[in-house]
Amino acid sequence: MDREQEEMQFLGLFGVYKESYKIIVAWRKIFSQITLTLILPLSFIFLIHIEVSNVLFRKIAHNTQQIMETPQGTPQYHNLSDMISSEWATFWLFKLIYYTFFLIFSLLSTSAVVYTIASIYTARDVTFSRVMSVVPKVWKRLMVTFLCTFMAFFAYNVMAILVVIIWALTIGGRSGGVAMLVVIGILYFAGLVYLTVIWQLASVVTVLEDSYGVQAMMKSNELIKGKMGLSIVIFFMLNVCFFVIQFLFTRLVVRGWRVDSVDRTAYGILCFLLLSHLFLFGLVIQTVLYFVCKSYHHQNIDKSALSDHLEVYHGEYEPLKAKDVQLEQYHV
Repeated sequence: MDREQEEMQFLGLFGVYKESYKIIVAWRKIFSQITLTLILPLSFIFLIHIEVSNVLFRKIAHNTQQIMETPQGTPQYHNLSDMISSEWATFWLFKLIYYTFFLIFSLLSTSAVVYTIASIYTARDVTFSRVMSVVPKVWKRLMVTFLCTFMAFFAYNVMAILVVIIWALTIGGRSGGVAMLVVIGILYFAGLVYLTVIWQLASVVTVLEDSYGVQAMMKSNELIKGKMGLSIVIFFMLNVCFFVIQFLFTRLVVRGWRVDSVDRTAYGILCFLLLSHLFLFGLVIQTVLYFVCKSYHHQNIDKSALSDHLEVYHGEYEPLKAKDVQLEQYHV
């Protein structure tokens, strides 16, 4: 990161992309090692989950169709019923295992990338072994932040359900009820995007500052002010790319849409590599956006203080105080 911190606030969408790309290219060795160790497994877990879920669900759908055509009370009906119950149990157990491993590798990848970029920013000696020795310690703090975010998402969805119930009981069948439901849907989606952006920035705050959990979310909420538009555009751009890759993998690999087995394998490898690059690029952008927001609010980060903060990860963890990371505000 060769830009002065005062200049970071002026970066727009393409500026953030360019800065992120330059970081990855300049430090491609360390990022390649992180990708091979953490991000490739993360991508593989996600894609194989799509394939296996599709296989399991097709079996359930096939047996459900058969049981609907089978007379009740017959031995075949009972066998199909037991089989469907067993398949649903397998399906949800697989989902649980998938979400567990996906969460673990996601948090580990976030820890590694954010710590690496912070080390680059402070001109510290950064090696793969140092990064991997720090990751488990940072991961614990990220888990707390994730759990707090999960509870926020849960509470938000409960409130959304209550709003829909109230709508259905009051104006659901009246004139203008559908329009009101559309407005509720738009507001719900906007709130979901907002919470997601807050969570992503809170993950960076958790690694680079002494705050984590609810405090990291609150600090993230303050930092994002003034750069909300940029954050949302970045969120949509990355997610559009993500859903395009997911769509292509589902259509061309899982369902084999008009392709033979060799082409399916080639497309599978292509989607795997594209997704891995997207995950890495997204994590780097997420960290660069943190520095942009700090610069926008004129919160100067002292490199020596941040370096000390990173150093304590190698010993017994003693969080750096916010007053050390966020020194006096500079004025432009």
